[in-house]
Amino acid sequence: MTYINWGDGVMEEIKVIVDNESIIIPKKTLLKDILKLMYKEDYKKYLGAVINNEIKHLDYPLEESCNIEFIDIQDNDGLRIYTRTLTYIYIKACKDLFENCEVTIEHSLSKGIYTELHKGTSITEDDIRNIKSYMKEIIEKDMQIIRELINIDTAINIFEDQGMYDKIRLLKQSGKDKMHIYNLDNFINNFYGYLAPYTGIIEKFDLIPYGNGIILQHPIKEHDYDIPEFKPQNKLANIFRETEKWANILDIGYVGALNDKVYKGEIGSIIRISEALHEKKIAHISDEICKNEDIKLILIAGPTSSGKTTFARRLDTQLKVNCKDSISISLDDYFVDRENTPIDENGEYDFESIDAIDLDLFNKDLVKILEGEEIEIPKFNFITGKREYCGNKIKLDKNTLLIIEGIHGLNEILTASIPKKNKFKIYISSLTQLNIDSHNRIHTTDTRLIRRIVRDYKYRGNDAERTLELWDSVRRGEERGIFPFQEEADAMFNSSLVYELSILKKYAEPLLKKITKKSVYYRESKRLLKFLSYFKTIENEDSIPCTSIIKEFIGGSCY
Repeated sequence: MTYINWGDGVMEEIKVIVDNESIIIPKKTLLKDILKLMYKEDYKKYLGAVINNEIKHLDYPLEESCNIEFIDIQDNDGLRIYTRTLTYIYIKACKDLFENCEVTIEHSLSKGIYTELHKGTSITEDDIRNIKSYMKEIIEKDMQIIRELINIDTAINIFEDQGMYDKIRLLKQSGKDKMHIYNLDNFINNFYGYLAPYTGIIEKFDLIPYGNGIILQHPIKEHDYDIPEFKPQNKLANIFRETEKWANILDIGYVGALNDKVYKGEIGSIIRISEALHEKKIAHISDEICKNEDIKLILIAGPTSSGKTTFARRLDTQLKVNCKDSISISLDDYFVDRENTPIDENGEYDFESIDAIDLDLFNKDLVKILEGEEIEIPKFNFITGKREYCGNKIKLDKNTLLIIEGIHGLNEILTASIPKKNKFKIYISSLTQLNIDSHNRIHTTDTRLIRRIVRDYKYRGNDAERTLELWDSVRRGEERGIFPFQEEADAMFNSSLVYELSILKKYAEPLLKKITKKSVYYRESKRLLKFLSYFKTIENEDSIPCTSIIKEFIGGSCY
């Protein structure tokens, strides 16, 4: 057993276990001090710690004996700490270099974070070089990032001096007396999650000019925690710009503004306008399809919990407005027999691989259908693991379009036998138009995850723990089968609704609270609960139409 004594008198001692080694330390020893002792030169690779299945920051003072697991960038919480710390350094660099500038952290794009720097003049390449150089200087100095607990009133005064009014609105709504802020060389900010205690933890980043802003690149899991090659996503960027216009119409860009609408009883109007914007966009997509007589096949693809089913039904309605009809077929009915299904890296059936689909049969049937033949389509029996033919026949006339909804819809391999001129591909996802404040963004995956937790419980009998258990596998399938093909889409639809998290909150919170401290998903449940706590609940759902995408998840859909 190792004995450590930092002090010059009789001190109360506790025992901690790190990497199966027991250490006696004085009570209130900081985690970062244990880290430096245990890992010496390697201590900077660690970003936080897990104690009793809860994430702790490295300035956390230990009060009792415990097991400590230090986490690095390969832990999801560690990666979040890295990204937040990098963001803080980026904001400080911009603020120091450009007087009175405003920095907004917008959304994910091209495997990075799209940001905007408002300084009165356009961003130049020299500006970006200077920001990057200054960030490296801050990192090389290994400056302290100090976490402090202060009164809310003091924080409000600080943010008023900095013109950060979006932060103030949410702080006033919190009902708290105190809050934690971070101080980096006298630049004070707040983040909704932990940061590293020193800037030297950051090793990899890059800045890429893009549109009117800058993409802040950081290590990502899908590229072995390295910086990915930059690939522009112009169509996706256009959808985000459209979404920003919608937010301006609604006068809601941050959570505090949304909460104000709920408090003031004005949320009904926000719901109606949000739904009208969705309907207008779907009608526009229908018009684009119907003005091209060559289009016979509509392919709809998007990640899980994007609202594909409701979107397809609403698109069908708008096609009928344009005197067109539609028939849908399911990709699931073209699965290969179970024994021929690909196996993933964990030895499980990989139903999300494109090779899980009988592409030859699917394409032969597509050609016949689009040529106007009547054919019998199969039905996949998930119990026997084989396709069956049960007399389900379809035939298209000249005013009927074929709709296929599925994960691989944007991949040209899926419909290789059909000429491009006869296809219209639609990408749908929930790309949130809302952020917590100008420096704390809402991850689009979090919105989809909360949607899925609510839907899985209501319609599939899965508790929140089971949904979280499946989530990594679902995300891997999206990274392989959907995201690489986003820019192949002829149209994109953002299914997010600015008000939805204030609705989903009351459904998701009880499910997440059932996850106990013993669960490996406890940390994630706590993170999501904290995130949902920022939203004021919308109790009255009367203004939400039965055609709304949100009804696909909470129930009450007319489809």
